[in-house]
Amino acid sequence: MTQTASRKILITSALPYANGPIHLGHLVEYIQTDIWSRFQKMRGNECYYVCADDAHGTPIMLRAQAEGIAPEELIARVSEEHQRDFAGFNIAFDHYHSTHSPENRHFASYIYEQLKAKGHISRKTITQFYDPEKQMFLPDRFIKGTCPKCKAEDQYGDNCEVCGATYSPTELLNPKSAVSGATPVEKETDHLFFELDHFGDMLKEWTHKGHLQTQIANKLDEWFESGLRGWDISRDAPYFGFEIPGEQDKFFYVWLDAPVGYMASFKALCDKTGINFDDFWKQGSDAELYHFIGKDIIYFHALFWPAMLSGADFRTPDAIFAHGFLTVDGQKMSKSRGTFIMAKTYLDHLNSEYLRYYFATKLNSRIDDLDLNIEDFVQRVNSDLVGKVVNIASRCAGFVVKKFNGKLADDFSDNAKSLYQSFVAESEMIASLYEKREYGQAMREIMALADRANEYIDETAPWVLAKQEGKEAELHESVSVGINLFRVLLTYLAPVLPETAEKALGFLQLNTLDWNAIESPLMGHTIQKFQPLMTRVEMDAVEKMIEDSKQSMPAAQPQATAPAAANADIDPIAPEITFDDFAKLDFRIAKIVNAEAVPEADKLLKLTLDIGLEQRQVFAGIKSAYQPEELVGKLTVMVANLAPRKMRFGMSEGMVLAAGPGGKDLFILNPDEGAQPGMRVK
Repeated sequence: MTQTASRKILITSALPYANGPIHLGHLVEYIQTDIWSRFQKMRGNECYYVCADDAHGTPIMLRAQAEGIAPEELIARVSEEHQRDFAGFNIAFDHYHSTHSPENRHFASYIYEQLKAKGHISRKTITQFYDPEKQMFLPDRFIKGTCPKCKAEDQYGDNCEVCGATYSPTELLNPKSAVSGATPVEKETDHLFFELDHFGDMLKEWTHKGHLQTQIANKLDEWFESGLRGWDISRDAPYFGFEIPGEQDKFFYVWLDAPVGYMASFKALCDKTGINFDDFWKQGSDAELYHFIGKDIIYFHALFWPAMLSGADFRTPDAIFAHGFLTVDGQKMSKSRGTFIMAKTYLDHLNSEYLRYYFATKLNSRIDDLDLNIEDFVQRVNSDLVGKVVNIASRCAGFVVKKFNGKLADDFSDNAKSLYQSFVAESEMIASLYEKREYGQAMREIMALADRANEYIDETAPWVLAKQEGKEAELHESVSVGINLFRVLLTYLAPVLPETAEKALGFLQLNTLDWNAIESPLMGHTIQKFQPLMTRVEMDAVEKMIEDSKQSMPAAQPQATAPAAANADIDPIAPEITFDDFAKLDFRIAKIVNAEAVPEADKLLKLTLDIGLEQRQVFAGIKSAYQPEELVGKLTVMVANLAPRKMRFGMSEGMVLAAGPGGKDLFILNPDEGAQPGMRVK
């Protein structure tokens, strides 16, 4: 087994936003990162894994206002919830912090002042969208409209989720305020810009030196081809964040101080433990720095962040590992289907190690999306973990305890030694797969070994040997080898299944499952009575989790863009139905917050409907009777639990009720003005 010199490694995950709970989509990243961190520590490396809540920005300010509390109170509460959920999934941060911290203020201000002193900051008068109803400048993500590049609708004001283009919010077509639904007006204001083009040559070289996945690096070339532009790093008051040094009513844009949170969290850890911060962040450092992120935030991490670090004389990351999104049963996570599952809801029903293992079987070094197929999830966990791995220990331990007082054999035959060493010989190959983040392939290799272990037990048949005279030595070897093979498998699986591995330590009477300790089998070693390490996944529990995810919607925290969701009078939306279930229709009051014509259709209008809990997109065949602008602000009635229908123009997520003979005599059902969006019509 190869023994390499210890490495110094700092690992981060993207910072979860302090405006809502952790869900399974988030956990793809944190589980992926935690597995890698645990693996590095098992290999004897000096490794630290830090993270923090991303706690600044207009959404948090507005949500706190909606709840009637201070932003500081909101982010403190959400931080506790996040850390509880992460702990429930055995995500082992060495430190968890907040961007609303003295350390983050220090580093954000320091980096800004360094960039400013070197001439990389400029001041420009810009035209920005302003909400005339809320009397505030609108952040990019609080403006929605049509992408100016690919014409995809319902896109945010800073980048398109369909084609990946980035743009100025004022370039968005048909913009609307996501705060009030009003059409924003343009207003001049002075902003500060980080001149990214000053770092063009540096970034071109850095992005193609192995720091990024090839697909990501090639995608970033589009930015260089179109020309790097200055990055707006300031926001006007009112804003929850850090004021920019030397400025009045100007605050750092959340995306400037969010990645700085990596430094701040690590600095807090250093101050607590005595680690030398500069050893990891100074230029020329021999430590390794890795960021795990989602593919949707690659631009901020692979262009702005290394440029900021370089300009302020800090080191840049060794690599940025991007991953794809999570789908459930091949579809986008859905609240109405119960597949938008919160971390807490999952933990109320299922063992966190089930999901850690299932994600591991799907994860690789690419940026492919990952699908959680419910039936496959149940079958794979039961087959692999319970039926193969845990089964080895349960098949052998009873014989060791009852027949040999819990003591393993003192020696093995040559064949048994050869089998054991063949398992140990896979160590470096499996380690290499972990190192390269090819977890899926690693799990397949480990399960192939589990199959071999079970074949050995089947062939030696200890239950038969136990009934035969004079077969004690053969029985002792059979079950002792089985326990040793189980130990090797649990060692390989420990980064993925830390809780199961911890339980196994008590059974095996070991202090640790050290990666290199498996070179020598346990001989003459005493084990304890076996206790079940993991039980089967029951479909009933999964179905209850999905049902609870549907019912948990009204309990969700109110969002700044939809404060009506906090109304306790709003019933939960019923499960999706088909036309055969017509009697189960769920009628809701909906406010039309936007309406626009569909150019390719003669009869359709595209409506954006606020139903209190969320906004829905619906295509309605009422173009002959209404001009789009006539409908904005009106209340109507919609079928809220109709299964989404994919149309040529996009996804329709419900049905607006209308009546009349047709043509211009077609009337949407208009409820009393006292009605509120989301109320059920009975």
